Amino acid sequence: MEAKVRKQFTFSGEVQGVGFRYRAQYAASACGVTGWVKNEWDGTVTLEAQGTEREIREMLKLIVESRYIHIADTKQKELPLEEFEYGFHIR
Repeated sequence: MEAKVRKQFTFSGEVQGVGFRYRAQYAASACGVTGWVKNEWDGTVTLEAQGTEREIREMLKLIVESRYIHIADTKQKELPLEEFEYGFHIR
């Protein structure tokens, strides 16, 4: 069984006002990823995702394939696992 990881992503580009958070919630649920997503004051979107590397990769693929979302840059960092996290939420 593949180990779970937790990653934080910061997306910039055309990522607010285009359904990014709802698309992320749908993609995470479809891929079995837990975590959260929220808009930031500077126009970026922060997303924390917990799952296997494969699940997170599939979730990101679904987000990127959206017709209205245009990601110009993505920053990523590893985080410690959240042991008792369930579901994926929009903040």
